[in-house]
Amino acid sequence: MGDLYALDFDGVLCDSCGESSLSAVKAAKVRWPALFDGVDSPMEDWIVDQMHIVRPVVETGYENLLLVRLLLEMKIPSIRKSFGGGTALVDLFGKVRDEWMEKDMATWIGANRFYPGVPDALKFASSRVYIVTTKHGRFADALLRELAGVSIPPERIYGLGTGPKVEVLKQLQKKSEHRGLTLHFVEDRLATLKNVIKEPELDGWNLYLGDWGYNTRKERAEAASIPRIHLLELSDFSKKLK
Repeated sequence: MGDLYALDFDGVLCDSCGESSLSAVKAAKVRWPALFDGVDSPMEDWIVDQMHIVRPVVETGYENLLLVRLLLEMKIPSIRKSFGGGTALVDLFGKVRDEWMEKDMATWIGANRFYPGVPDALKFASSRVYIVTTKHGRFADALLRELAGVSIPPERIYGLGTGPKVEVLKQLQKKSEHRGLTLHFVEDRLATLKNVIKEPELDGWNLYLGDWGYNTRKERAEAASIPRIHLLELSDFSKKLK
């Protein structure tokens, strides 16, 4: 008997908002170069600043690009027009991050930070830990190794492209080696936890909303009213893993 923890990455383990905002601005410059003709560095700083406020609406990293565009349009309404999205933006966002890592790994790593106590909690965890994230697995792995000093086997990191989180949780609970383990899922997006609740097959999971992550006061209040969801504080989270 024991515990299995499926952990979201951004907003639960790592505050990557600084890095994702800077990457999004870099990628937006590549995608919409003409829009940045009149953008000076104070306006860029304003965009990055605002990204911290609007971050709770982001589900997948590339959506940061759309937020940069939206913030630019708020500042310069004349640039508003329709534009394409989807796979091209996902690929571009990944490419920009890869290039940044290749050119200057130290700065890329330094634009992220793990939440206090999390690296030690992961290092000394007595539970079986899986990462379930919409981030590219290679980025999560690099941050765990380089910034937290934690090595998690690649087969325990379910990143972008491994399917919706509800499907990953189903896979994890079906593994024969997990039989008898108590299942826990820690997430900072209320919408994701609500999706889990909709699946009767996942009734065996204990669900937690990390109150230190990318969520709003309103979402935390709503989570507190849902019997299935436990509101979790950072200090309690670190204790649980140990």
